[in-house]
Amino acid sequence: MDTSKSTTEEREPDPQARRRRGWRRWAMDTRPLRRPAYRRLWGSTVVTAVGSQLTAVAVPKQIYDITGSSAWVGAASLAGLVPLIVFALWGGAIADTMDRRKLLLITNSGIAVTSLLFWLQAFAGLESVAALMLLLAVQQAFWGLNAPARSASIARLVPADELPAANALGSTVMQTGQVVGPLLAGALIPVIGLPELYLVDALALCVTVWAVYRLPSLPPLAGTVVRRAGVKEIAAGFRYISGHTVLLLSFLADIVAMVLGMPRALFPQLASQTYAPYGEGLALGLLFAAIPVGAVLGGLFSGTFSRARRHGLMVIGAVVVWGVAITGFGLSGNLWVAVAFLALAGVADMVSMVFRGAILLSAATDEMRGRMQGVFTVVVAGGPRLADVLHGTAGSAFGPRTAVAGGGLLVVAVMLVLATAVPALRRYRV
Repeated sequence: MDTSKSTTEEREPDPQARRRRGWRRWAMDTRPLRRPAYRRLWGSTVVTAVGSQLTAVAVPKQIYDITGSSAWVGAASLAGLVPLIVFALWGGAIADTMDRRKLLLITNSGIAVTSLLFWLQAFAGLESVAALMLLLAVQQAFWGLNAPARSASIARLVPADELPAANALGSTVMQTGQVVGPLLAGALIPVIGLPELYLVDALALCVTVWAVYRLPSLPPLAGTVVRRAGVKEIAAGFRYISGHTVLLLSFLADIVAMVLGMPRALFPQLASQTYAPYGEGLALGLLFAAIPVGAVLGGLFSGTFSRARRHGLMVIGAVVVWGVAITGFGLSGNLWVAVAFLALAGVADMVSMVFRGAILLSAATDEMRGRMQGVFTVVVAGGPRLADVLHGTAGSAFGPRTAVAGGGLLVVAVMLVLATAVPALRRYRV
């Protein structure tokens, strides 16, 4: 019997199998989902990503219905931002001093109760802007406490070589929620009403609490000195960042990209002026949706980059591509070309998020990961809001297209200068 042929056939898969492997290298890397604990955490993120957007639509809609004023809607956004920043920093310190699973249980339960209170006030017809702003502040405080613990837990649930893939999976879900959630809210409000939208979110959050309950215990690692989570520990986190150049540059890269290059404040003006011939409503919707859609597409094909080892170079390249894409958007007089550039920016933003997150989880020790994620939450939340102020002012002074294109060019220039002057980020690899 000739066994050489059968042995060769066993060792060499057929061409179709090789093609399937080749396709999978391009598609999203789902290896972390094979791990039950991570799968539960990710599953809870799926529910939260969509449900949180229901409330994110319902609150400004209710405030506008009560006041008829966009100024009050903007004030409510600020009311939510301040507690988010404060409690994200504090939450990062807490996540380094207690069982992260327990902290996730407490905070997810708090978010669910807050959503239930949103439903009760709407169902009762309270029509109080003050009550809405108070509930929003409480909800964002719980979210600020929750986010650092959730992100810091990932490094305990997957091995280091799967961190980029895990971040890609989580980021893709969050970006998908930003597209699906508002669309779902717009479809549901005429059918079930605004109060019930809050109730749907509250019920969905019960699924999140159950998924978190089934996670393993995540206490501080053995040998870690457990301290009180106070101002001193928060300050220690900032000192840790200043002493680790790679971490500092990862935060600076996001600040450069978002503050100088996020043009969303100018979308209404561009829709009403530059892209008015296409229909103002259509143009505005496409402009706001383009970046999240691009990010989702980038996540779906994250197999192309999630196995990279030069994480620092990936961040630098992604920020530069973001700046180039924003510049192209600013120079585009055609709506569809503009949307294509914004979608490309969304892909670049996804790559940047994946590798910045991986750097924070791999370059920081476990006892500092919570605080690093707290600062990360503040940067991600605060950067685009600072960009709104900067771009709004520049758009009024120089015109929207000039402001957008100039901001994109500044992103490219500043990022390249940082990468050249401080080589730690471009040399970082795992």
